[in-house]
Amino acid sequence: MSPDLPRTVRAVGTAQLLSLAQEAAAHGFSQRLPAGWLREHLAPEATHYLVPTLVQRLTHRVEMPVQWRCRQLLVVSTGEQVWGLIDILPATFDTIPETLDAASKGDILSRLGTTVTVAAWSERTRHGPGAG
Repeated sequence: MSPDLPRTVRAVGTAQLLSLAQEAAAHGFSQRLPAGWLREHLAPEATHYLVPTLVQRLTHRVEMPVQWRCRQLLVVSTGEQVWGLIDILPATFDTIPETLDAASKGDILSRLGTTVTVAAWSERTRHGPGAG
């Protein structure tokens, strides 16, 4: 039995987001941006947001732990906001403090609905995860 997916939004700084990306890479999770790309393109002092979206169970790879796939609202170095996905262990997500009020969470969810994807931003700016 896996933990229930929380209906919340969590705020993290760039350093914490880099740590989450490194943890996802260490586990081989499929949804994550490379830590090097994040380090190069995220605004260093920005606040980013995580929204759990679905429980990810890999029944064909039983050695993989259950993950929560989260949408992430990111602030890139140009000041623009973009969104992507990251898989996070439930226990790791639970360590991120709940700091946002309901109005802030609603605003973030609204912005996620109107923000371009990392892929679209990368194509427009030629700053993709595979770009140099």
